[in-house]
Amino acid sequence: MHKWQHIIREISYRVTNHVIMVTCVCLLCYPLQASHWPTLLERIKLSGTLTVASRNGPTTYYQDNEGYTGFDYELLRGFAESIGVTLQVIEIEDLGLIFKAINRRTVHMAAAGLTVTPKRQQLVHFSEPYLQVTQQLIYRSNSPKPAGISDIIGKDILVIGNSSHAERLRAIKKQYPDLVWQEQYDIEMLDLMESVHNQKVTYAIVDSNALEMNSSAYPRALAAFDISEPESLAWALPKIEDNSLVNAANHYLKTLQSSGKLAEITESFYGHVGHIDYSGALIFTKRLRTRLPKWQAALQAAAQKYDLDWQLLAALSYQESHWNPKAKSRTGVRGFMMLTLNTSKEMGVKSRLDPLQSIEGGAKYFRKMYDRLSDDITEPDRTWLALAAYNIGFLHLQDARKITQDQGGNPNLWSDVRERLPLLTKRQYYKKTRYGYARGHEAVSYVNNIRNFYNVIAWKQADNTKDSMSDETSSPQPDHSYESIISSALEELEDINAM
Repeated sequence: MHKWQHIIREISYRVTNHVIMVTCVCLLCYPLQASHWPTLLERIKLSGTLTVASRNGPTTYYQDNEGYTGFDYELLRGFAESIGVTLQVIEIEDLGLIFKAINRRTVHMAAAGLTVTPKRQQLVHFSEPYLQVTQQLIYRSNSPKPAGISDIIGKDILVIGNSSHAERLRAIKKQYPDLVWQEQYDIEMLDLMESVHNQKVTYAIVDSNALEMNSSAYPRALAAFDISEPESLAWALPKIEDNSLVNAANHYLKTLQSSGKLAEITESFYGHVGHIDYSGALIFTKRLRTRLPKWQAALQAAAQKYDLDWQLLAALSYQESHWNPKAKSRTGVRGFMMLTLNTSKEMGVKSRLDPLQSIEGGAKYFRKMYDRLSDDITEPDRTWLALAAYNIGFLHLQDARKITQDQGGNPNLWSDVRERLPLLTKRQYYKKTRYGYARGHEAVSYVNNIRNFYNVIAWKQADNTKDSMSDETSSPQPDHSYESIISSALEELEDINAM
């Protein structure tokens, strides 16, 4: 009897343990059954990082002396903040590999100026569009301008590999079988413009936004004709049943558009393009190479002293004097920063023709304009308004801001004030202002030009930094001593006297 009691006790023990184990498993699984398996968006939030594939370039994202920037980057940064995670950008140059990375789930999404096409829609989900562009064939200014596809058959044409441009050419080839082109996978649209500008290739295809943004850098690369209708740029996301991430992206982009913030971001990157004439752009590209290096250290020193962006100070000084320390205007302003006598005296500049004094005086004066603006004006509008004040005068700027407010605009937004500045030339408006007539339209062109110059300088510096970091050979560091600056200044004065 004792033996049977022992067997029954053992069976009971094992059954009890089995029941406990099953119960524990059920209890562990219950929350998942009661709720659901985490969505893609929830898993991203749990990880704390949104990983996005992109291509390095002036229209997408790049790093300047202030950190990462670029049109796509600004949109992505805002989206990451809206879902409470950190943004991580993975650089992938080959567009084909970008789409593979999405499908293999090595990235959560992609934002690289991607055009929405029927072929791509078979591979990925696209978000709401955030920009419209047109594909344009570009040629060099001193060569015959092609009028249509038949004019480019048999010529060398370069496009980005796996791009919407290549996809468009393949569609055109059905009608023009003799059309041929080359595809390169590790280039950006800026490289295509440079190749056409320098006669390395006859034709290339770029998006209209890239051409507009970089026309100052490569002014000989001109649009010949459009090869597409306006197309949408959008983010690419995995083509899966879980739409949580694409829904969040669409909600963010729609909110951005309805609030007007998308228009502000677009304006900050594209609102200034197309305002430098052809000859002026050619001169700028030459002087960017030959003159700016001689003054860079002095500009950096003044910018550091007054807590400014030296590249903005460089763009401002180019607009003023073309980096010519002996410049003189018809109204009598003189020097590297083109200071008036009164401003020079106020800023402690004893000689306007001393380039180092002029640079420091101009930096100090711009800082004064910047600081005089009301505290509720934020970036980037604060910088654009301060530039306008540097040109037209602070009090005239205040008149334009008052007109803007009276007309229902926002006096703290450059895009709104820019529309009203030209009204200062019209008697019906300026007679009602406190400080009267001013050449407001010139202030608009002034700021637009500086923004153009600044973008080119920033991109060139970023490109040079990238090249120097990849160079395995060591090179002597530049001498930024005071004596070196003076020596460079004297060399520049000799160069100008020889003109």
